[in-house]
Amino acid sequence: MKLTCCCSALLLFILLPGSCQGGNILVFPIEGSHWVNMDILMQELHAQGHNLTVVRPSKTWYIKDGATHYNTITVPVERSLDQNFITGLIYEVIEYERGAIPLMTFLHMTVGLFGDFLKAHVMVSNFTTAVLDDQDLMRRLNDSKFDLLLTDPCWGGGAIVAKYLNLPLVYNVRWIIATEGHLAIAPSPLSYIPIVGTGNTNKMTFLQRVKNVFVFLIASTQHHLIIKNTYQKVCDKYLGPDNDMHHLLLSADLWLMRVDFVFEFPRPTMPNVIYMGGFQCKPAKPLPDHLEEFVQSSGEHGFILMSLGTFVSEIPADLADYIAATFAKLPQKVIWRYKGATPSTLGNNTLLVDWIPQNDLLGHPKMKLFVAHGGTNGVQEAIYHGIPVVGIPLFFDQHDNLLRLTERGAAVVVTLALVDKDDNFLKAIQEVLANPSYRNNMQRLSRLHKDQPVTPLNNALFWIEFVMRHKGAAHLRTESFKLPWYTYYNVDVYLFLSGAVLTLLLMLFIMIKCLCSAICKRKIKQE
Repeated sequence: MKLTCCCSALLLFILLPGSCQGGNILVFPIEGSHWVNMDILMQELHAQGHNLTVVRPSKTWYIKDGATHYNTITVPVERSLDQNFITGLIYEVIEYERGAIPLMTFLHMTVGLFGDFLKAHVMVSNFTTAVLDDQDLMRRLNDSKFDLLLTDPCWGGGAIVAKYLNLPLVYNVRWIIATEGHLAIAPSPLSYIPIVGTGNTNKMTFLQRVKNVFVFLIASTQHHLIIKNTYQKVCDKYLGPDNDMHHLLLSADLWLMRVDFVFEFPRPTMPNVIYMGGFQCKPAKPLPDHLEEFVQSSGEHGFILMSLGTFVSEIPADLADYIAATFAKLPQKVIWRYKGATPSTLGNNTLLVDWIPQNDLLGHPKMKLFVAHGGTNGVQEAIYHGIPVVGIPLFFDQHDNLLRLTERGAAVVVTLALVDKDDNFLKAIQEVLANPSYRNNMQRLSRLHKDQPVTPLNNALFWIEFVMRHKGAAHLRTESFKLPWYTYYNVDVYLFLSGAVLTLLLMLFIMIKCLCSAICKRKIKQE
């Protein structure tokens, strides 16, 4: 009897679909918060028994050597997206936005910075060229028999390397070059799908729809110009002229997007898009002793956390002084992630730190408010822990991220141009602290976000392993991007049908005219 049961159990175990054990994954990452997210995913993949190899430039900023959960291959380069380039770009944006009117800020972000973005993509394409030119490295990568390539579609190098090595391709972000992933692969009616950078919601007036179409055309133009001037040249050289870089970018087997529809406006999507918004969030762990002691000293007032993200470690001195002076007026304690010179107006209630356990602080019972720049990580962690936000957006998608929270009644936004004028920053903080609706609305979003059958991280792991098990996921991937625009929108069909109708009407008109002519001739003869 026992033997029969054991055999049955063994047979059942064999027949059940198993997970993909011991996969071999090549990672082609980028810097900053995108790497921080990629690293979290890689740690979980490693914990599942997968082997990971990261290809990084020699002048990398964030991607460290000697990690226990991945191996590194370092490729020599002369230039890279290093700290000097990125922080220089950020401070240029901050200084510009503080003094510009909204229209000029909009034009600066959409048009004025295009040259800087192009330089960044040239650096990435040069790194890709250095990888593909290293014949020993390419032979090593081929011999390693990787199961897939995990990359970030903000930059085009990963897609080229995946095609060169003939590997399934998985994306770990929602952005692709100069546009958003949904816009590239899914039906996206501009009448109710707001384009990032417009500040629009899914309910637009006529003028907002005009702006929506205008920004879409700018982003599409930038996307194709960047591809033409950087990646297509690499593509032609190493993959042959028959490979279109735009099509190559859109041919990924899987898109892991760090949003969900608690946060995102409803919109059409595709079967190979996997939503994992908040995948990095988890229950809070105990704080380090010095932080716990500071937090507990806040008493019944609780504490506020401020962080402007991975890239922004300091801000202009006068702005830092104003923010510090504002915090000094509050009864709450404040933990501020800041690496710049100590503001002269810093109050006794404010603690400056180089690094923060952000998720653990947001999950602390005494946490009252999060002052944030609107990056995807911070927004998702605030949603997860139900903490209302006062947002100071800096660039890219941050204003739009905060806009989504504002639309749901969970945040107040203060722009850089207005943050130090008329006590706007102080008023925003006091409004969110005094009005319980902000916390209630955010906690409602938190409940919705957590009410899922599978955690976002486990869902992402399953689909990555799915791609490895099945050597890709072509059956989930649309081929619509290969259609000319006039075919995609059925312009040729509408023209054909219109022509057919016009031909029938013309024939009918000629028949009626002939009939009338014949009748008239008959009457003339009779007379």
